[in-house]
Amino acid sequence: MFTLKDAFFAFVFIALLTLVGRFIKQKVSWLQKLYLPESIVAGVLALLLGPEVLGAIVTNLFGSNAFLSEGLFSEPIRLVWSQSSGVFINVVFAALFLGESIPSLRDIWQKAAPQVVFGQTLAWGQYVIGISVTMLILTPLFGISPIAGALIEIAFEGGHGTAGGMAETFVELGFEEGADLALGLATIGIVSAIIIGTILANWGRKKGYISTVSHQAEQPDDLPELHSQETPQVRRRRARLMRDLLIDPLSLNLGFVGIAIILGWLILQILTQIEALTWGKTGFQLMIYVPLFPMALVGGILLQLFMERRGISALIIEPLMKNIAGVALDVVIVAALASISLSVLGNNLAPFLILSVVGITWNVLAFLYLAPRLIPTYWFERGIGDMGQSMGVTATGILLLRMVDPDNRSGAFESFAYKQLFFEPIVGGGLFTAAAPALLAKLGSLKVLLITGGLLVFWLFMGFFVLKSTGQIRRKQ
Repeated sequence: MFTLKDAFFAFVFIALLTLVGRFIKQKVSWLQKLYLPESIVAGVLALLLGPEVLGAIVTNLFGSNAFLSEGLFSEPIRLVWSQSSGVFINVVFAALFLGESIPSLRDIWQKAAPQVVFGQTLAWGQYVIGISVTMLILTPLFGISPIAGALIEIAFEGGHGTAGGMAETFVELGFEEGADLALGLATIGIVSAIIIGTILANWGRKKGYISTVSHQAEQPDDLPELHSQETPQVRRRRARLMRDLLIDPLSLNLGFVGIAIILGWLILQILTQIEALTWGKTGFQLMIYVPLFPMALVGGILLQLFMERRGISALIIEPLMKNIAGVALDVVIVAALASISLSVLGNNLAPFLILSVVGITWNVLAFLYLAPRLIPTYWFERGIGDMGQSMGVTATGILLLRMVDPDNRSGAFESFAYKQLFFEPIVGGGLFTAAAPALLAKLGSLKVLLITGGLLVFWLFMGFFVLKSTGQIRRKQ
């Protein structure tokens, strides 16, 4: 058990660890070259100072009753951290589309169709590869749960936030080690994405594949936002709307996040009740295992559309909403990494390494072979951003885009941004990502493999035949 004071100091420690992580990153040059977020550095530091590393060393040297035998952090604080990822991930996803002007699906499709196809192909391919390897190798040889087939997509596409946020789902399905494996895979994914992406960027320049080549594009200093809606007209409209509101803008926007989460919770409850009254009576239950965060994302989209219709969307302050999501994501990552069980990773080292290798190999080969065939113009610039996202997080994709196109001459940033509206509600932490472990547990690996394989074939068909016939994919550049 823990008290409110324990929770308070748990988040104080996260803030301090993040500052220390920033300091360490500034002083260690190789961390700067990897562009690891400070939250990952802070989370690893918390892991090292906890019972898994510092505590284990002290216990082995001085006994279990020695000072720091449990690490630097008390058990109540560690308990708070173990529950934080599953809570704060809802804030991240609820805020994802709040403040974003959502164009019509037709307009989005026309501008970003090739990247939607390529991104979806990467995601469903991760399921096909992961489930196949689990069925053929990991379960027969190592006795690992079939749910491991979903780990590549959860970790690589979803990142640390999704991996940490799904810890309770793994426990409910009897795959307790799933969260630790997913977090380990997410770390491997983001590091390998940056290293391999940098190598590919240099290779692409030498081969002449980068149409927007610039000698100043080697190492970007910072990451840009995808796009911003904050025009002077929006700010003036907001000033008029807030004239009589005696509330701090931060509190107001936190309230919008809360509404989005409540909407998501209501949607989840309705779907759960529908399931209980229909097919759930047969014993097949899925919605009870689906976490809240993908529904919070849907709630955020619905709230944004409602406020746009009512002409009050200017009350949502886009930069502030991104800050709210950023702080919540930092909490998710630090708390999740601090709670990793290294013994679980050690006991499942071979499956962990196999999933890492096959996941990385699929993403790189798909980029090299499929991107030039599915993306008609600036395939390297647009494709490497999707590859980076499919191995790390959205920021990793933007980083690799900056490496090859720092001035956005290709227009890849806009297409990358629009693609998310067709992408993240489904995979990369979306509805299917959240449901995949339960589907594997309830339907079995073979049926889910057929489903994901069918979707992979569908998106490849869309790319090679449908889009090509409409002229959206014309030629290999």
